[in-house]
Amino acid sequence: MRILQLCNKPPYPPIDGGTKAMHNITRGLLDAGHRVKVVCISTAKHPLKVNAVPDDFRASTGIEGVFVDTALNIVDAFTDLVTADNYNISRFFSPDMDIRLIQLLSQEQFDIIHLESLFVTPYIPTLRRYSNAPIVLRSHNLEHVIQERIAQGERNLLKKPYRKFLARQLKQFEAEVLQRVDGVAAITASDAAHMQEHGSKTPIVTIPFGIWPEDYPVTQPPGPPVLFHLGSMDWMPNEEGVRWLLRTVWPRVIQKHPQARLHLAGNRMPKDLIRQRLAGTTVRGRVPDANEYIASRHVMLVPLFSAGGMRVKIIEGMAMGKCVISTSIGAEGIEHVPGRHLLIADNANAFVQQIDKVLADPDTAEQIGLNAAKLVRSKYANPAIIGDLVAFYTKLLRK
Repeated sequence: MRILQLCNKPPYPPIDGGTKAMHNITRGLLDAGHRVKVVCISTAKHPLKVNAVPDDFRASTGIEGVFVDTALNIVDAFTDLVTADNYNISRFFSPDMDIRLIQLLSQEQFDIIHLESLFVTPYIPTLRRYSNAPIVLRSHNLEHVIQERIAQGERNLLKKPYRKFLARQLKQFEAEVLQRVDGVAAITASDAAHMQEHGSKTPIVTIPFGIWPEDYPVTQPPGPPVLFHLGSMDWMPNEEGVRWLLRTVWPRVIQKHPQARLHLAGNRMPKDLIRQRLAGTTVRGRVPDANEYIASRHVMLVPLFSAGGMRVKIIEGMAMGKCVISTSIGAEGIEHVPGRHLLIADNANAFVQQIDKVLADPDTAEQIGLNAAKLVRSKYANPAIIGDLVAFYTKLLRK
């Protein structure tokens, strides 16, 4: 198959959940013998650095980026608010990208057009005009669900109604997009169920995030358990969760376990968190090797309250044999038995209790991590997941 993969940001380097999800689709399709052309939106925040892309990946994908200025513009945002357009989505549209797609589709034919996220759906009219290929939306997150959850926890009386408005607007937009694509590859069964609630007849399948197990060796470093969080801090749910953890959970943990250690790392770590000196904490920004960072620690904390989709870092941590303590929302979309494959904590008391458990009984934490590694290898191996995606493509081509 010849597949056009249109991405809302560069899939290389794969440094966060979104880029890893996109890159693993590309790599999996190439490994399966398909031809993939990658076109991505390049922004000031997420630029495509072609010279940093490995030669073999660049040659096999012909990866190219088109710069789009997605910086927030108050006038445009207000205009879209008044006209009921969705500014979160519309700012990813660019005439330059539209022209490049017209050129590409006029020169090449594709069997499938694969859209990575809602943010590239504004290009659907052009894709329809210049190609007959079925269009598949790869849904990473249900954006309206994230906004609904953020609104629920919003304390600012001015922001709360705006968040609710955005959630309603995004939900309507998602419903409209469902009518304009030929199929949806949702990253979790929960997201697929939410989409089916729109009543659309568009085929929807669940294609989870997958890994190559050999890339994630199980590690059990010596010493007492070190707790850690790793995630991009320019994503609001991550920052929200980490600040909550430091404010409401960690002081209680350190009071009972003065020797406890918590390590925090992630891209765009807020400077005030790096500067603050909380007992037992070590805070840094982006780490050069995420797998090495995970490998040298023991217990992953995932305090998410407004996320959607699937948490890539949890899958990676579980694959490496780490015990994970997560909220129910953070663990959404991951097949697991609580207490066997990971630990669930949905409030401060529960988080303190679960942390107390792993600090008091490291052997139990180690066993949970080993159970998790077995689960990931049986459920989230990428070759099988790519096989399901290709079968979905094939079904759409036969319609």
